[in-house]
This record gives sequence, structure tokens and C-alpha cells, in this order.
Amino acid sequence: MDSDFESTGVDSDEVNPGPVDKSVLYDQEKHVSSAVWEGQERGALRCHEHTSKLGEWRLTKRQLELVDKAGFRYLRLIPSISLDNPFISALVERWRTETNTFHFTVGEMTVTLKDVALLIGLSIDGEPVLGVTYTSCQRVCEMFLGRVPESRYMSGGMVKLSWLKESFSQCPEDAPMEEIECHTRAYLLYLVGSTIFSTTTGNKVPVMYLPLFEDFDKAGKYAWGAAALAFLYRALGKASLRSQSTISGCLTLLQCWSYYRLNIGRPKLKEDPSRDHFPFVLRWKGKQSGVAVKHDVAFYRNALDSLKPCDVEWLPYKDIDSMEIPESIKSSLILGRSKTMLICFDKAERHLPDRCLRQHGMFPSIPKDVQQWERKSRGVDSGVDLSLKMESELNEWMNRRLNIVGGDDGVKESEYMDWYLNITRKFVGRPTPTSQFLKTVRFRTKNKRMSAGLRNIAYLADAFSTKGLNPQQIESITRIRDTARHCLGDQIGDAIRVSTTPHFEDGKMLEENQSMVRETSGKCKSKDDFIGQSQFCGATIEDEKLQLCHGDSEVDHLPIEPGKRVRKKQSVRRKPVGKRKKDDSTQYHGASRGDEPQLAGKVDQTQLCRAEVDHSQPQHADRPISDSQLITYSRKVARM
Repeated sequence: MDSDFESTGVDSDEVNPGPVDKSVLYDQEKHVSSAVWEGQERGALRCHEHTSKLGEWRLTKRQLELVDKAGFRYLRLIPSISLDNPFISALVERWRTETNTFHFTVGEMTVTLKDVALLIGLSIDGEPVLGVTYTSCQRVCEMFLGRVPESRYMSGGMVKLSWLKESFSQCPEDAPMEEIECHTRAYLLYLVGSTIFSTTTGNKVPVMYLPLFEDFDKAGKYAWGAAALAFLYRALGKASLRSQSTISGCLTLLQCWSYYRLNIGRPKLKEDPSRDHFPFVLRWKGKQSGVAVKHDVAFYRNALDSLKPCDVEWLPYKDIDSMEIPESIKSSLILGRSKTMLICFDKAERHLPDRCLRQHGMFPSIPKDVQQWERKSRGVDSGVDLSLKMESELNEWMNRRLNIVGGDDGVKESEYMDWYLNITRKFVGRPTPTSQFLKTVRFRTKNKRMSAGLRNIAYLADAFSTKGLNPQQIESITRIRDTARHCLGDQIGDAIRVSTTPHFEDGKMLEENQSMVRETSGKCKSKDDFIGQSQFCGATIEDEKLQLCHGDSEVDHLPIEPGKRVRKKQSVRRKPVGKRKKDDSTQYHGASRGDEPQLAGKVDQTQLCRAEVDHSQPQHADRPISDSQLITYSRKVARM
């Protein structure tokens, strides 16, 4: 047993990663998480998306009009976004085909129809993307493109993307309408084959999509967004199997969905007004601040295994200006809550928003078991009309607006989590000393440290004498004292024992026989132990900027740089004005501005939980803040 586990009394071999109840995740043995648990690492997946060459197409004004008619006005605006293969690979390890959701530590989440509409701007309402399969390219290409590729550019019913670009990327401005239409169909086939329908072949696209672009007006009535999501669900399902090493589909959608929803792997962006332009993946089009840090799959896996509620944005679009959303998209967003079947030719996948109600601002519910269904494939026969093989799936899609889920069955978070932790896979990687599991084991130890720090603050607040202070200063001290008392009450109860003369060694409070009990009045019990007004006169503490409270609300952070060690058995004593020793060992060593302490701006609950790896400190803290540093800083404020 590893020494780190020994120190916490936890044997990694005895940890049950789940599921305990296997009725939901019944295919666990086929899943990649089982292989990872057994020590069989597959590394980062090869991510197949081919957007790097899209910018080399030059479309004429008339071509752009046809592209807009076909429903791809916004998809064509999305530039190539660098994919983080290890991050995507770690996400895939959390995907479950049994529910078409990600199973995170905080509950189930998924990419919904609403996400597709807002992020990539495709229609999620309309006719299903369905047609006839082909095993040969010649006849289809000649009919809809006006030319046939050489045999080296064809493979079964697929054509190489490179041939499409070489042959059709430059349409003459004065070309006849028939030629413009052929060039535009080639572009649309290249566009969908590079993005929403990218395949694991790496450089080919099926020609079966071409007939859907015969009539551009009719093409605009298809639910391309629903088809893109069906394709992505199927790709995620395949990639989550332990035997797979590649993934396809619209990975830009997947990655940017995660950027909006999870505070893991998210790049830091430069301020730019264009970031909120529609479609909203444009926010992540490469405007990063600082140097991008690369991580491996194990790093992201551990981060997801340690995911906390404060790392999740359940409603990431709530602050986006609704005026940015086109009316055609806005009117269909309710389908994000439709329990229906998504269809893309032979790929039919269930859309189950009832499992992820918190993404729609509702209380979670304990969902019904997912009905198992046979995932169809198009086979090898040519000329097969797939609509004849998907009668039940088509009926579900046609009734999509009749199956909008609500929050009537919502339950308390604790009740949901009790159920969820019994049916889910809690861990992908084996617990490590920085995992959430071991953090939970050591929670009481950390809680004691927090209480000790709060006791120190409570002591200082109680020790201040209000003699000679103006009303604003008295109110500030009172608020500090009352807030500290409130926090301590939440931690350990109302009656608090505080040392009259706190001593420190290496950031730890030393045990003393002499102590006092601070009751609800908050007054000092020893008349000799207080800080005189001479140490406080002239200081102005802005009470609206200095608060001590839990992470449930906005809090302010006092940035404290490591100072010198406080000498053992040093007491806080009242000193006459003008007689303070120059070699006071409790001096505060600040940042580049000298010894003047600075108050930082407000940070919210989410920011406090955004520390990389172990999340044990706020992201702007260079290292853990010890009790001695906190008391030293408080003394410095008192001497201002």
C-alpha cells in the first residue's frame, strides 16, 4: 500500500469506483474506465476534425447566399479552434452510452440541443437529416458536382476532402449559375465533412450528404444541429470503449461546451467585445492571455475525478445578451428540454434532458431507467432508404414538441446524490493524494486549521480597544468581530475558547495553559490583554471591502505574501505611542509596493475554487496562507 494512502488510512485497492447498482451502467466492463482502473492506459485519443483548411476556400457573393439558404450561415463563420486532445480524451472517459451523458462527480451532464443551437448556430428544429446510402461515388458526384474524381480520391462511398478543395475552392465570379451551385455543394460537403460529420478516416467524407444540397431552400429546412448532436453522441459512445484510440464528430462543439460549463482546461481570454457574438463558440477562437499550459490525460482525469460543484456553470448563457441570438434560433431553444430521438442517417441517439435538469435551471430529478434500444448501422448495401428502417425513431422526432420535460419531479440535492453515487462510476483513475476522495478523508484536519485561523481573527477583533476611535472605525471593528463570531459559530458552535496571548511557531498555534472563553458578547475576559488605540489610530478599514464569510457569497481576499517567522512566545501587548521598537519581528512583508498592505477586488465563490490540481487554495494565492501570516497581517493593519 502506498505511503500516501497509509497516512490517510485508505487502501486504494479497497476503493470501489462503482457502480454499486449496475442497472444503469450495465456495460461497465466494455468501458474505457475499467481499463484505466486496471492500469491499461491508452493515452490521448487522435481527434479527427479537419477545419485548418476551411479558410482557404474563397466564396463569391452568390455562393454565400446559397450557403445561408442551406442553413450554414453561422457554421461557416467558426474558425479553426485548436483542440486539446488530452482534455477531450479525459472527457470521453466520463461519457456513458447507456445514458448519453457525462457522469461527473457532481452528477450527470450532457451536450443538449440548446447548446448546439447557441454554440455553433445550426438549426435544431426541422426535418430529420435522412436519405439514401451509397457505396460508390461516381454517379453521385457527377450528378451533383458535375465531375467525377479520379479513383485515387475515392474509397467506397467516400471522397477525399483534398479533392474537393483542389477542384472547387475557387469559383469564378462570372461563372454560370449551374457551376456556382456545383462549387457551393462541394463547399458544403467539405464543411460538414470537416466539422459536424468528420470521420475517423482522417480525410474523407461520405457523398450521401450531397443529394440533401440539391435544393438549397429545402436544405435549409433540415435539423442540421440535431443531426450534428446525433453524430457526436455516436462518436463519443464509440470512443468511450476500451478498444478505441480515435474520435470524430464536432469536437470544437464538445470542447467549447466544456469551456462554458466546467472550470477545467478552460483558457484565459483577453478582453474582447467580439467574444459574445453569435455563434458563441467564437468566444474561444484563440484570444488567450499568457502562455497556454499543456497537460496530459492523467492531469485532466484527476481534475474531473476531483470536480466540485463550484467548478460547474449550470447556466452559462444566462448573462448573454439575448439580442445576439437570431429569432430563428431563439424560437427553438425549448427543444433543449425535449426528450426525443436525434437522427443523422443511420445514427439515431436518445436526447435525455430529464437526466440533466440543473442545466435548465431546475432541481435534479431521479430519472427513469433508459429504455435500451438497438443502435442501427447503414451496412454495406447501396441505395438503401434509411427512413424505411427508422419508423419508431422518426415518430419520436416528429413528436419532439410534445415531450418537453419539466421540473415537477425535482428532489433535494442530497437525495439526488444519494441515488446517483450508487449508480455511477465515481472514479476513473485510482485515487491519489490529491484526489477528491482523499481530500474528503482529510476534511476534518483542514477544518480544524480553518477554525484555528478564525480564532486568531476573533482574538484580534476582541482585543481592540474602542477608546479614541471614531464611529466608522468602531463599526468596522464590530463588523469584523461579529462576522468572525458568526463563522466560528458555523464551524464549532457559539462558545469559543481563545488564547489570551496567541503564540506561533512555523505557522502553528502553541498550546497554552492560560485561555479565555469568548462568549456571545465578544468582550475580552482579561483586562490586561488588549491592543491600545495608539496602534490603531490613523488606520481606516473600509468595512464594505473587508468581510469574513463562507464561500456561499461573494467574499474579498486579502493577498498576503509570506513574511518572516513570528518569534516563539511573542505576545501582543499594549505599547505607548512613539515607543515601538524598530526591530519588531511581527512586521508584514508585502509585495512590490513595500509594506503597505493592499485590498484586492472581489472574487466570487467560483473563483475561490479555481485552483489548479488540488483546489486547496484560491487561484491567486501563491502558496498556502498560514495562521501566523494571517495574524501578522492583522497586526500590521492595526499599526497603520
